[in-house]
Amino acid sequence: METRYLISGDKAVVAEFGNEISEDINKKVISFMRAIEISNLKGIVTEMVPTYRSLMISYNPLEIDFDSLIENLKKIEDNLESIVLPKPKIHEIPVCYDEVFGIDIKNVASYNNLTVDEVIKIHTSREYLIFPYLGGMDERIATPRLEVPRTKIYGGSVGIAGSQTGVYPIDSPGGWQIIGRTPLKLYDENREEQILLRAGDFIKFVPITLDEFIEIEKNNLSI
Repeated sequence: METRYLISGDKAVVAEFGNEISEDINKKVISFMRAIEISNLKGIVTEMVPTYRSLMISYNPLEIDFDSLIENLKKIEDNLESIVLPKPKIHEIPVCYDEVFGIDIKNVASYNNLTVDEVIKIHTSREYLIFPYLGGMDERIATPRLEVPRTKIYGGSVGIAGSQTGVYPIDSPGGWQIIGRTPLKLYDENREEQILLRAGDFIKFVPITLDEFIEIEKNNLSI
């Protein structure tokens, strides 16, 4: 699919590389982002937000006009083969699947004709590519979103929505099926490194007990 460059407001453009969840497409998104970071657009581009199939590029319109930006971006895209990506990290994320936190895990098990233990085993058996949603979930535990979203999901909650899984970084409304919670703070605005995970890396969920959750949370441990 030919890359599409779409206007997003008066100072951003979205580069779309496809329309599916694919490691190959995501690799191109990450390569494009890395290439921009080391290009002559450094300082002109103010922020980049990757997804599994696209990259939103915010820029300073006082430094470059839209047409010139697109011309530069296309030149960068033509040379992506020269970009060598670092080996992705695998972050182990402890998750407590106890029903205290996994308030929907029985729904997921029932929907897929599985036991709760089977859901946990399947969910923790893979390494998930960070999109920032997590791709590559086993279809055996795919479950639709809640018909009525909750007004508050606690930060650290691990959920399933359709064929994707993910972690709520902060307290927020949401309609995902919640199957557990991690005691790690994946986002903290008061921390020097506010976000611990990076698109293009992988997550591996590791099951822990309720007592282990309490101990990790008490000691404020990180990845």
